[in-house]
Amino acid sequence: MAGVLRMTCFAPQLLMDDLAKAVAFYRDVLGFAFGPPWGGFYAIGRRDGCDIHLKCAPKTAEDRANRHQHDHLDVYAGVEGVDALYEACQGKGATILKPLAPTPWGTKDFYLEDPDGYIIAFGEVVHAAAAAP
Repeated sequence: MAGVLRMTCFAPQLLMDDLAKAVAFYRDVLGFAFGPPWGGFYAIGRRDGCDIHLKCAPKTAEDRANRHQHDHLDVYAGVEGVDALYEACQGKGATILKPLAPTPWGTKDFYLEDPDGYIIAFGEVVHAAAAAP
C-alpha cells in the first residue's frame, strides 16, 4: 500500500556574489534564521517552515539584466499578512520593484530585489475563487 505523499519543503537555491551580505539581507529584512554557513560558501535559512538556500557562486550579468527587463521572477512566496510584510520591507530599506497592488488573478502582490538582483514576489490570496487553478 502506497503511503500518502506530502511535500514538506520546496527551497530555491540562489547563487550569491557575497554570502555574508545575502545572509544579512534575508535575515534582517525578510526574517529568515540561519545557522553557520557550511564550508564558508553555503547557507540555509528558514522562516515559517520555508527554506532558502544561498550559495556563493558566480552568475552572469546578462541573465540578471534579462530577468529585470522582462520582470521574470526568481521566487514567488505566498504569505498571510502581505500588507505588514510590505510595510516592514519598506521600513528596512528593501528595494521595491513593484509596489503592493491587487492582481487580476485574485492576489495582492509586491516585488522586491535582493542584493544580488534576484526578483522576489510576495503575494496573498484576497479572492480565493479567482486565484484557484
